Amino acid sequence: MRGNIVDLAIGVIIGRAFNKIVSSLVNDMIMPLIGLLLGSIDFSGLSFKIGDADVKYGMFTRTVVDFLIVAFSIFLFVKVLNRLYRLKKQEEKKEASPALTKQEELLTEIHGLLKKQQLERE
Repeated sequence: MRGNIVDLAIGVIIGRAFNKIVSSLVNDMIMPLIGLLLGSIDFSGLSFKIGDADVKYGMFTRTVVDFLIVAFSIFLFVKVLNRLYRLKKQEEKKEASPALTKQEELLTEIHGLLKKQQLERE
């Protein structure tokens, strides 16, 4: 699973593009629907003041939803990669075990019979 610099660069570029898509999904589709369900609340405008500081918890909520979608997507992607990796390893194991010749099969059968006879004597 080693990569090189080009693979890393491609991953970063695709990740940034994916992040923009998810941000747009959250900002333009999910949050307006949630706001509509909660009574026409615009999350981007939710804030409160403490002294001179303006705490924008609506923007924070958007960022948390954005993060959760990206994290879940990455989780699913890694899970699929691991499953494919395990399937590949299982196929390699099957290919690695050589088929027994006729003589080896007979010797294995004789060995089993001798072992069985020995256990019956005891």
